[in-house]
Amino acid sequence: MSFTYKTSVVAVVAALAVTACSFGPSGEPPAMPSPEHYGAQPQVSKTVAAGGIAQSFDVGATGVTQWWRLYRSPALDALVEEGLRNSPTLAATQRALAAAQEELRAQVGASTLPSIDGAVQVERARSPVVPGLGPEQVQYNFFAGQLLAHYTFDLFGQTRYMNSASAARVNVQAFELEASRRALAANIVASAINVAALDRQIALTERLVAVSNDAANEDQQRYALGSVSRAQALTSKQDAAAIAATLPALRQQRALAIHTLAVLMGRTPDNAPGVRDLDSLSLPEHVPVAVPSDLLRSRPDIQAADAAVKAAAADVGAATAQLFPSLSLTGSMGRGGFSWPAVLSGAGGLWAIGAGLSQPIFHGGALFAQRRASIDAYDAAVLHYKSTVLSAFQDVANSLAALDNDAQAFASTEVAANAARAAFDDTASRNRMGSLPSAATHASESRYLNAQIGAVRAAGQRMSDTAALFQAMGELPTDQQTTASRQ
Repeated sequence: MSFTYKTSVVAVVAALAVTACSFGPSGEPPAMPSPEHYGAQPQVSKTVAAGGIAQSFDVGATGVTQWWRLYRSPALDALVEEGLRNSPTLAATQRALAAAQEELRAQVGASTLPSIDGAVQVERARSPVVPGLGPEQVQYNFFAGQLLAHYTFDLFGQTRYMNSASAARVNVQAFELEASRRALAANIVASAINVAALDRQIALTERLVAVSNDAANEDQQRYALGSVSRAQALTSKQDAAAIAATLPALRQQRALAIHTLAVLMGRTPDNAPGVRDLDSLSLPEHVPVAVPSDLLRSRPDIQAADAAVKAAAADVGAATAQLFPSLSLTGSMGRGGFSWPAVLSGAGGLWAIGAGLSQPIFHGGALFAQRRASIDAYDAAVLHYKSTVLSAFQDVANSLAALDNDAQAFASTEVAANAARAAFDDTASRNRMGSLPSAATHASESRYLNAQIGAVRAAGQRMSDTAALFQAMGELPTDQQTTASRQ
């Protein structure tokens, strides 16, 4: 009989365990397509040479840790490190994660281990007066001290599912913190590049304004002498004013960029950092292009969406488990009496033990509605995961296309700037020899300055888009990086 009883108990426990495991989805993210290449067209192995650099796309490489150091600028490194250290937004996200981790520890401890509490009671009471029955009043003291214990058995896994859901949501916050950290670094790099490019554009535009004003003044003098028409003099004046009108817009863009950079670094706008010249930055020659399977593990936004799927799956399990019985044990032990000698005597012992079994019967359909809601939330989490992965593929595809096109644009503007410089040098030389008027020199220099401005814009855009690709690649965890390198 004993053997049969024990065998039956083991069978029941095993059956309950199997049942509990099937209460919710597995939590594994859905399979996603693994495209041969990210964009509509296969990416090239390297870009055209521009600025002396042809960037190579290293297919299969993993994301780079501290990728901003590849620009080989200690000043840029200092800006990023200060931002990561002092950003209040990033610090707030870190503290929110720490709070969530502590709340998880509290939840796990409270739900998986027995609770034991101590209670002490000291009371002085007076009994009600009942005429004709005993003394008119009785006053007495009561002393008691007890240890109270309570434990709920997780028969169908509800507690386990709830703790799993909470742990997964803490992981969501952890991955979101990593995404915020990488986004902050990328924004600082992009802002610094933007400021440096705008500084160069402002300097070139200021020179362009000066040249245009000189040309307008000369045409005004020539008009006074009758050598040019009034229309030409007015056109030159209009052109100079139009070019001068572009300066405030550039300065405004620069002010917005430097103020943004200051706040990203945790500074006030009036304490904005200095930014080195664009020439102090070196364009990274090699950029990683992770295969799609690695991208799913390296992008923190995808990892956060994965953790959200696991949390939603655990919620389904918890909502299902709450439809089944719950078993609790309670116990207490202590001493009590109407006087201290009675409390300390053998007669003062107190104890109690009990068990309770509850089974939901009727809750107005609330429990089933909660389960259906958790299933819908799980389906939404799966769809959000798919959307996040597709957006990540799009980010990479856009960045790869941008770098290819940036290189071609920069190469063209570089050719234009070099040709304009040669033409300006030739025109200036002929002007010094007296074979060309100064108006031709002004026009040639204006074309050269405009070509230089275009080249600066193209160079800055190429550097910014390179940072965007590093950001889009994410970063594999250290252990996964080691595994990937061995493969």
